[in-house]
Amino acid sequence: MARLGLGRQWQCLFANDNSEKKAQAYRRNFPGDEMLAKDVAQVTLADLPERPHLAWASFPCQDLSLAGERGGLNGRRSGTFWPFWNLMKSMANAGRRVPIIVLENVAGVLTSNQGGDFRTLFEVLNNEGYRVGPLIMDAVHFLPQSRPRLFIVAADKNISLPNKILSPELCDLWHGKSLARIHQTLPPERRDDWLWWRLPVPPPRSIDLADIIEDCPPDAPWHTSAETKRLLAMMSDINLAKVKQAQSLGRRIVGTVYRRTRFGENGRSEQRAEARFDQISGCLRTPAGGSSRQIILIVEGDRIQSRLLSAREAARLMGVPDSYKLPENYNEAYHLMGDGLAVPAVSWLEKNLLRKIVQADKRHTEAA
Repeated sequence: MARLGLGRQWQCLFANDNSEKKAQAYRRNFPGDEMLAKDVAQVTLADLPERPHLAWASFPCQDLSLAGERGGLNGRRSGTFWPFWNLMKSMANAGRRVPIIVLENVAGVLTSNQGGDFRTLFEVLNNEGYRVGPLIMDAVHFLPQSRPRLFIVAADKNISLPNKILSPELCDLWHGKSLARIHQTLPPERRDDWLWWRLPVPPPRSIDLADIIEDCPPDAPWHTSAETKRLLAMMSDINLAKVKQAQSLGRRIVGTVYRRTRFGENGRSEQRAEARFDQISGCLRTPAGGSSRQIILIVEGDRIQSRLLSAREAARLMGVPDSYKLPENYNEAYHLMGDGLAVPAVSWLEKNLLRKIVQADKRHTEAA
C-alpha cells in the first residue's frame, strides 16, 4: 500500500516482507522480481538496489501499540527495526547512502517506554546524519476510517530543503501535543535537527462509510436474526441508546461494531459490543492477538441487520482501488488490509513532501 500511495512516478526497486502470503499478494498486483520474501535480518547489502532515493520501513507494531505487548523497540516483533537500520548504515558505509528514510508505525510509538522508543528512533537517525521530522497523519482526513499513524520522515543533512516544506512551529493537524512534549525533552543540540514539516490542509473528505458498503458481499453473509440479537445483547445502555437513536431517524443508517473485552461491575472481564454511527469506521485491525473483526450494523427503523465487514469493504477503507486483486481467502485478505497503510495518506505525504525533498536533492538522478 505504500507503493500504491507513492504512485507511478516512483519506481520500486526492492520490496521485502517476511510473510510469503503477503509477498504473493504483492506479486499478483505488481508483477516483477523486486519482492523478496525473507526475514529482514537475513537480507544482505547485495540484495539492495544501488542508489535509491527513498527507503520506507513499516515495521511491526505489536510491541509498540497500546493494545500490544508494549515490549518496545526491543520486543520480538517491533525489534525488527534494528536489522533494517543496520542495512541503512551498511549502505551509507558502502557509499550508497539513502537520502530519504520514512518510518511508519502506530502512534503508540510516542508513548512506548514513556517516549523513550521514539527518542531512540530520532537519535539513531540523527546520529547517522539525518534531520528528522515526525508527523501524525489520520486516515480520517481522506477516508471514513479513524486511523492515526506516525510517519517519521528523515532527510540527509546535505539536502538543502526548501522553506515551503518547513514550518517554524508545529501544526495541530499534523503534529499535536504529544510530539510537542517529546520535542521539549530533547537536548538543545538535538532540537536543531528536528523538523516541523509543513503539509497543507487536505480538502474535505468526500466519502462516508455508507458509500463503501456492499448489499450482499459473497464473503460476509448477513447474520441471522438470532446472531444480531446476541450482538445487541452485548451492548451497554449507552451503546443501545445509539442504536435506538439511529432507529428514530426513520431511514437507513450504516454503523460499525467492535467486540471488546471490558471489566464489568463485578470486576470480571466480559465481552461487550460497542457501536458508532458517525459514518466513520473504527481503526481496521488484524484479527489476531484478541482483536476482533469489525462488524457492519445497518439500522432502518425496526429492522436491524449485522454482518462482518467484507474484504473488499476493508480494502476500500484503506483507499485501495477495486482493481486491486485481493487474496481469495477472507482471513488473508482482511489481515492484509488491517496490517496496511491508508493509501491516500501516503499519496498526500508524497505529493506535498517526499517529492519536494527529492527535487531538492541534486546529487541523485536515478529513479527510486
